[in-house]
Amino acid sequence: MSNRLFQGVIHQMRDVIERTIGIIDDNATVVACSELSKIGETSEYVSLDLGESPEVFIRDGYTYKPFGTRLKSDYAVFVEGTDEVAMKYANILAISLSSIKQYYDEKYDRSNFIKNVILDNFLPGDIYVKSRELHFNADVSRVVLLIRIISSTDISALDVVQNLFPDKQKDFVFNISESDIVLVKEIKPGIETKDLEKLARSIVDTLGSEFYIRTSVGIGTAVQGIKELARSFKEAQVALEVGKVFDNEKSIVSYENLGIARLIYQLPTTLCEMFLQEVFKKGSIESLDHETLFTIQRFFENNLNVSETSRKLFVHRNTLVYRLEKIKKLTGLDLREFDHAIVFKVALMVKKYLTANPIKY
Repeated sequence: MSNRLFQGVIHQMRDVIERTIGIIDDNATVVACSELSKIGETSEYVSLDLGESPEVFIRDGYTYKPFGTRLKSDYAVFVEGTDEVAMKYANILAISLSSIKQYYDEKYDRSNFIKNVILDNFLPGDIYVKSRELHFNADVSRVVLLIRIISSTDISALDVVQNLFPDKQKDFVFNISESDIVLVKEIKPGIETKDLEKLARSIVDTLGSEFYIRTSVGIGTAVQGIKELARSFKEAQVALEVGKVFDNEKSIVSYENLGIARLIYQLPTTLCEMFLQEVFKKGSIESLDHETLFTIQRFFENNLNVSETSRKLFVHRNTLVYRLEKIKKLTGLDLREFDHAIVFKVALMVKKYLTANPIKY
């Protein structure tokens, strides 16, 4: 908040209110006053009161009224005198200045501007007009990370993340819901996904190990230009949603690494059901027991290599071949053939998707 704006209001009020009036900040330092010589002074009488109570209080011959737009008041107006008139003036000034402060913050606060950009609350042409008003560098590379709180403590996750990224000229951290925190991070051109995942890992580890706050992070793609931030934010949202369906053990999901899961997530559930019926003509996927599905998963992880998979599973090679033959008999798909393996892999992912999004009749 600009103290010059406060001083301008106080200057206009001093002729109407024929008393000394002014404003102190949360350090009890005078930031605006009708007597210019008092600006910069600090009062030891009110340093403990500001922020503890929003009510009018009297100290050292002055009437004070705290105000602000946060839960904790960050300013207080003061009026010379301790009578009822001083109290009325203090209340009127606090209401007026609080409204002015809120308007100023909404108009000139960069975090609020970025929040409205990612939420698509601006017309495309207005974005660049507003960014010029704020002297905002609109053409640097940035990425959006969506931090979702799964379980928390009494500690504010927002405060922790804001402290991790204190450069408010380059990085912006804000809430969009009770459980979702957005980080808009300025990055160097050409940064790789693995570097962004390391950044996300440091956030998850700090919140988890030091503050016992369990989180997951969705990472959008790096974008050039402020208008594209809305797309990066939507990608971060999709990354979390898709990760929850297809790989719920991961706490960090990058949009660029979603692969075919991203495509499946956008398909209609009825189409997915038809696909499963066509793939498993001979038998349902439900006919495969847990041990068989575990074997299939390990077979895929080892790039369809029979010898390597049997070694990792601690079973004889012939035992694994027998299991693969059993799968072929049940489903008609031979996982040792690349084309069949692809179809089966996709079918398993489609099944996961349908489990998370059942068809509603």
